[in-house]
Amino acid sequence: MCILLSFVGLTFLACQEDFLDEAKTYEIDSENYFNSEDDYYKALIGAYDLLQATYVNAMLGEIASDNTLCGGESATDVIGFQQIDDMIHNSVNSNLKDIWSWMFAGVNRANYILEFKDKTDFPGKNVIIAETRFLRAYYHFELVKWFGGIPLKGDRRFQVGDEQTIPRATVAEVYASIESDLQFAIANLAYTAPQVGRATKGAAQALLGKAYLYQNKFSEAANVLENLIVNGPYNLVTDYSTIFEHNGENGIESVFEVQYSDAEGAGFDCLQCSEGNVAVGFNGIRNYSGPTFDAGFSFNVPVKAVYDAFEAGDNRRDVAILDIVAWAAQTGATYGTGYEHTGYFNRKYIARKGDLNTGDANLTNPNNYRAIRFADVLLMAAEALNRGNISDVRAQQYLNRVRRRAFGNTNHDITTTGTNLTRSILEERRLELVGEGHRFFDLVRTGNGTVISGFTPNKNELFPIPIEEIQFSKGNWQQNQGY
Repeated sequence: MCILLSFVGLTFLACQEDFLDEAKTYEIDSENYFNSEDDYYKALIGAYDLLQATYVNAMLGEIASDNTLCGGESATDVIGFQQIDDMIHNSVNSNLKDIWSWMFAGVNRANYILEFKDKTDFPGKNVIIAETRFLRAYYHFELVKWFGGIPLKGDRRFQVGDEQTIPRATVAEVYASIESDLQFAIANLAYTAPQVGRATKGAAQALLGKAYLYQNKFSEAANVLENLIVNGPYNLVTDYSTIFEHNGENGIESVFEVQYSDAEGAGFDCLQCSEGNVAVGFNGIRNYSGPTFDAGFSFNVPVKAVYDAFEAGDNRRDVAILDIVAWAAQTGATYGTGYEHTGYFNRKYIARKGDLNTGDANLTNPNNYRAIRFADVLLMAAEALNRGNISDVRAQQYLNRVRRRAFGNTNHDITTTGTNLTRSILEERRLELVGEGHRFFDLVRTGNGTVISGFTPNKNELFPIPIEEIQFSKGNWQQNQGY
């Protein structure tokens, strides 16, 4: 018989064959691993693997905001999404539970490597440890922005029972861990990764700048982001329309991308197992038949207000948002209308024709998620410089680099200062990054959450800890305020 042993994303097949009374058993357990460079590398792959589960984080970062409606087939289609869209979610929500569970799975896979980081030496090990710490910081950042303070265990794996003894760390303590991990990554990584898709010095700098910005540490954010702008290898691509096509993946504007593939099948019983970008199929056009695009489930549909927010001459609008009525009139395409149909779709992340899409085409799209783009870095630097009262002049320069690409000229440069410049920067973030999952958190961290319909201040800034986790902790963890 064959026994499947699985831990932290690494799978081994142990086969036992019976010959009369004799048996041979081959077993690898987690304590006897990490004996070679290859062992560390395979464990690192396991730590990267949970990045693909962040498709739901990106979707809900839009659905929870004022950019999109949930959509889908009906008012009960993925009820957890619908509740978040309406701001009536509570601690019984399977989709929020997914975010908590999947991100902590990523943390635990990283902690597994770090627990044994000193077991075996080999040339270049610091690079693997630095990438591991970047990944842990990435997962911790997702958790803290969704749920606030979370349990921390340092460089050790969580075990059953820890939820009853380890307290939720404060938000400040979580960010301190994130900062430490990213500073180590910056010091030990290069701007060029050993393989496409792996973390770099630039990715760590950008995420550190973002973590500072979320804490209103404007001087620290400006320092690290401007260092990246000046010394990093990144730039804006000339043609915005190329960024979200396959030939635009991992390009000069990409600071960090989550890599997806259409080479493996997937199923609804384990969405986090998909090697494809599940969000792309969910965002797709319902019952679509026509050129360029494939059909999907019509979730995460942009509202007219965000479509209309683009100024005349802004080349980003029709790249970011598909007007399906205009598209059908132009191409003869046909489509169906789902729940909360607005006539618009998230063009950046809807399925394209020509992909392999092994198995279920809606679950195996290969479109990479552009987690951090250079345009985002420029706008974060502009915000830090402006809100930190450091330099409105440099803030304008970074903001206008983004706007000049959008309009193809300098006629739309922003020249305001102070709070007017702040508003311009935040609006630019909405337009430049629409559909990419940042909007809800930008609104919350800048105190503008009430623009979201149904948003309750002092409650909806965070999401509830899943009820199961609160129950398992037996009083050790308190629920977030308002839930």
